[in-house]
Amino acid sequence: MNYAFPPTSIVTLDAMSSNPFPVRRIFCMGQNYAAHVQEMGGTVSAHEPFFFMKPAGAVLHNNSIFPYPSNTADLQPEVELVVALHKGGKNIPADKVNYDYIFGYAVGLDMTKRDLQRAAREKGHPWDMAKAFDHSAPCSAITPEFYSGTLSSGKIELKVNGEIRQSGDIGDMILKIPQMVNWLSNQIELFPGDLIFTGTPAGIGPVIKGDVIEATVSGLEPLIITIG
Repeated sequence: MNYAFPPTSIVTLDAMSSNPFPVRRIFCMGQNYAAHVQEMGGTVSAHEPFFFMKPAGAVLHNNSIFPYPSNTADLQPEVELVVALHKGGKNIPADKVNYDYIFGYAVGLDMTKRDLQRAAREKGHPWDMAKAFDHSAPCSAITPEFYSGTLSSGKIELKVNGEIRQSGDIGDMILKIPQMVNWLSNQIELFPGDLIFTGTPAGIGPVIKGDVIEATVSGLEPLIITIG
């Protein structure tokens, strides 16, 4: 088929002992740890699930230089467990998710222009320009579930220049992975290649040019990027 111009190449992530994983879409769970809800000024008892999206082209591979973006003076990384789907559908039962739908797991960073996010929130505007900018979804290679097993607990941590910034346990997520997939699939149809960033623990803060960020989840390949 002829196109008006050459189509964009498919975004992929490496996957242990597997062919590259083609990324279709990126869904991000907002405020999924109680302490992070509180540090963002929310109330856990009143918290309801919500998601936002990043384009597949926002993926930045492991061990890369992250170009400091324009139009922000408050760039903040958020470490997250990433779930990669190899099966989709609508109204997916929560009890089927772990064994039938998950290809594997990775470590991701939800890079955020916090000053733009605050301004957008105050005006009631969408967060897109604060969350979905170029390179805003650094991600490690995917560890297939065959190797990692089902992840429901384990340390999640972010270090900046070797100092711990965020530390928690993925078992403390408010909405667990099966419920997350179920909730999303009740809103829209999910597809193979979709990634779900599952939320970040407390401890967010700014980074500057030259900072080295190391993001880890127990049992997965660490994610390391340098702010350039």
